[in-house]
Amino acid sequence: MAEDMVGRSGRVTGTVGPGTVGEVMIAVRGGAEAFLAHPALAGERFEVGSVVTVVEYMPPRTVYVAAAYG
Repeated sequence: MAEDMVGRSGRVTGTVGPGTVGEVMIAVRGGAEAFLAHPALAGERFEVGSVVTVVEYMPPRTVYVAAAYG
């Protein structure tokens, strides 16, 4: 699954930013699941509703994300 996660898009459901652990919903296994999320680049911040792309996956439930339309 690790290879499949990188490049997927998700929607932020809990603010992702420096010093916080955010949450992103990502479509996997025929549904949508919540993952803990951190910004891929220091200082980036994504508000609830933002669309992001997974750039790194740390099993079982953590992703590092960047702006999807960046």
